[in-house]
Amino acid sequence: MKQYIHILYRGSVVMAAAAAMTACSDSFLKQDPLSFYEPTTTYSTEAGLQSALTMCDKQLKTYILDGNWNNVGLATNYYLSDVGMYAKTDMGGGFQDNFDAKLTPTSGMASGGDGNYMQRFWDQGFSAVKYANSVLSYLDQVEGLSDEIRNAYKGRAYFHRAYAYYNLTLQFGDIPLITKLMTVPKQDYTSTSKEAIFQMLVHDLEFAAQYVPSQRDMTYLGMVNQEACMHLLIKCYLVTGDYAKAESVATDLINNHGLKLMTEPFGTWQPSGNEQTWKVTRNVVWDLHRTINVCNAENKELIMPIINSNDQNFTCYNIMRANFAHWSNSVIRDPHGLGGPGSNYARNSADYDPELDWVRVAGRGIGLNRTSYHYNKTIWSYDGETDWQDLRYNREVGNWMEMEDFKYNNPASDFYGQNYRLYADEDYIKDGQVVVRKGDILCSDTIRSWYPTPLYQLYILDAVAEADLSANQFQGAQGVGCNGDMYLFRLAETYLLRAEARFYQGKSAEAAEDVNAIRRRANAKKMYTTVTIGDIMDERARELYMEEFRQAEMVRVSWCLAKSGKPDEWGNTYDLNTWDKQEGTDLSGGSYWYKRCTTYNVFNQDYGRGAQGSQTFEYKINKHNLFWPVPNSAITANNKAELRQNYGYDGYSDNIPMWTNWEDAVADEDKY
Repeated sequence: MKQYIHILYRGSVVMAAAAAMTACSDSFLKQDPLSFYEPTTTYSTEAGLQSALTMCDKQLKTYILDGNWNNVGLATNYYLSDVGMYAKTDMGGGFQDNFDAKLTPTSGMASGGDGNYMQRFWDQGFSAVKYANSVLSYLDQVEGLSDEIRNAYKGRAYFHRAYAYYNLTLQFGDIPLITKLMTVPKQDYTSTSKEAIFQMLVHDLEFAAQYVPSQRDMTYLGMVNQEACMHLLIKCYLVTGDYAKAESVATDLINNHGLKLMTEPFGTWQPSGNEQTWKVTRNVVWDLHRTINVCNAENKELIMPIINSNDQNFTCYNIMRANFAHWSNSVIRDPHGLGGPGSNYARNSADYDPELDWVRVAGRGIGLNRTSYHYNKTIWSYDGETDWQDLRYNREVGNWMEMEDFKYNNPASDFYGQNYRLYADEDYIKDGQVVVRKGDILCSDTIRSWYPTPLYQLYILDAVAEADLSANQFQGAQGVGCNGDMYLFRLAETYLLRAEARFYQGKSAEAAEDVNAIRRRANAKKMYTTVTIGDIMDERARELYMEEFRQAEMVRVSWCLAKSGKPDEWGNTYDLNTWDKQEGTDLSGGSYWYKRCTTYNVFNQDYGRGAQGSQTFEYKINKHNLFWPVPNSAITANNKAELRQNYGYDGYSDNIPMWTNWEDAVADEDKY
């Protein structure tokens, strides 16, 4: 029986090290993870190394989740994408809509709040680098380790650092490369080119894939395994243009590591809330995404999980609150004009109806992060026909919910028990006054309160609320006792990565077969004989919503298209010298990221405006928003040298030097 990682390490050394490392600053300049214990003593034993790796594993979860009551950090990577939009309209047209005007090195970067996590990704990413460097800096001082064990520790630390730099680089571009802990303060970092950083990631992950044990040879789930190292290496090979290597490693991972796509229901059955209200017919897609099944021994699709079901280290994961539509909002009216015709009643309420128990099905959504029209509609349509057969878009089995599937449950409504509707189908006259006219829209804020839900992907049994009959705030994994386990990597993405590798090599038919493997499992109607990069990216959206860092992956694919010379779905090709150095908000030019955002989402379009009362959102991006700005706080803290700012932001200069060879950046660190 597999055991979770959280029971692996015990003892006072672990607790002391964890406390000390957690207490330190997030600044990448303040790398010393030590405060009140002596590192040469703590890290001189294998237990000390284990404590450091425990912090690496914990930081991996912290990078994605931070316990915010209203949001999930990962969602920030959907705001500037083809798939997601910021939707909390009562923020008054805040930072998260007009990125062209508001995303700067000195504003719009602050951590915290309900939706702004860009600075946080910088801080938490470099914290992950720091923890990994702690292992690497002291590893060789530990006596008595065999080469096999030492190399496994090294490989795991390489993975953690590579995962952090993979995302940091695709988010922030050319950034400082830090590979060790400084014994004295260093404030003269020089930026390293993103190309050079990825060359180092390939070097490190090749080592990790060789020496980190396979999950089949491990007792514990949640530790870095060989398969995870291989999966991340595939992504890095795609960036460096090593497409044949990427295909080869992906094929090895798919065929030779005991992994397979799950094609039949498995694990523990867990319905969506009250089955009298919303019935889910058991199916493999539903079972695959239940948190209780992520780490189930039957799940052969799992490559590596993030464990979030341990009471001691549990992190709030209120994804239902953050991502579900605000369906109980008073801005929704019934056809006779009654506001708030849908309410989240507790089970001990006098107005509770077990057949209309929507809060346990769809959560207490606040509509912070919504999906785009492209994700909601167009990627599920082929040749004018909607594929409701696809299990990921299937309302009959219960995996997908449209707003029209809700039913009014306010006893005061004349339409009690009837389905929600967006438009009035007839005039309603009361006391001689026209209250509602035929055709009137019945939701005055469709940004936040009227969009569908991929229930299979986002539903989490809220065990805390479920145990309380007076609860009417079902959030997801809101507290201790909930299971919030999630996928870091699973095999479905490996197939889609191999499809990319084959596409860049001109093997479009073979790439299509990889996409079809995912589509067959989902019972989709259409199968491809050939694919474009757009087909692959759409399949990623269908399969990996809120599993991938969407904007980062869009940037990676933009880079790959420029390097490979392959056209996008519209026939456009991209210049490697200019793909990331363009300016403007017009619809011509720009990177592949920009093309998808402005074609498949509302950005920079006339309809890219939304209003709720006097609060107006203007969804706008600039071509240079492909990369986020390097925070000004990091640039000013590095006061003995200049860090590069990204193209298009205040402070950018191509004359500021940077390392173009990662070994040179490492050699510069060795001077201290």
